[in-house]
Amino acid sequence: MDRYDLVVLDNDGVLVDSEPISNRLLAEYLTGLGFPTTLEDSYRDYMGRASHAVHEVVAERFGGTMPADFPQAFHDRVFAAFETELTPVPGAAELLQELAGRGTPYCLASSAGHGWIRAALDRTGLRGFFPEERIFSSQDVGIGKPAPDLFLHAARTLAVEPVRCLVVEDSAMGVLAARAAGMDVYGYTALTPAERLTEAGATGLIGTLAEVAKLLDA
Repeated sequence: MDRYDLVVLDNDGVLVDSEPISNRLLAEYLTGLGFPTTLEDSYRDYMGRASHAVHEVVAERFGGTMPADFPQAFHDRVFAAFETELTPVPGAAELLQELAGRGTPYCLASSAGHGWIRAALDRTGLRGFFPEERIFSSQDVGIGKPAPDLFLHAARTLAVEPVRCLVVEDSAMGVLAARAAGMDVYGYTALTPAERLTEAGATGLIGTLAEVAKLLDA
């Protein structure tokens, strides 16, 4: 019997290589507003979190306020960049094909909004792997990672116990959320230092998506 009944995949940074794009643009956007932010700052403070985290960090660190149109203006910039820059994460399509071929249920759970998720999947050619009922957004529960609500909602909707879920995450926020949900979570180390994922409580670490299928048989 397989060790897990459901594989839960983050989207940004795990399936689509959007994190370098979105974090570069976010750092530029914030710096232009007078809130100096490097690419490394953006990865550390915002990666894997819902957009409201930007408001919170700017208020705490700079005592500043973000423009009211920030969410839409930033999304417009990112979507425009997606059109020419966005690609799948290496091995993403192959992993999804492997899971489908072996009959292992899987879903997507992201702190991003539904529009962002679908735009990314469409641009990278991965949309066909995900029926609507297997795409979950923080919009569905009203709170993003590191809260566990999104992962618990996905498991409950698909009738799988949290302990039977394997989560693949590339951010510390995502790892914290999965662990709080009582799920095993493997940290993908493409962009986040391994030690940060380990400190957040990752069950284990992977360096390529090809390793995910092997975890099912471990």
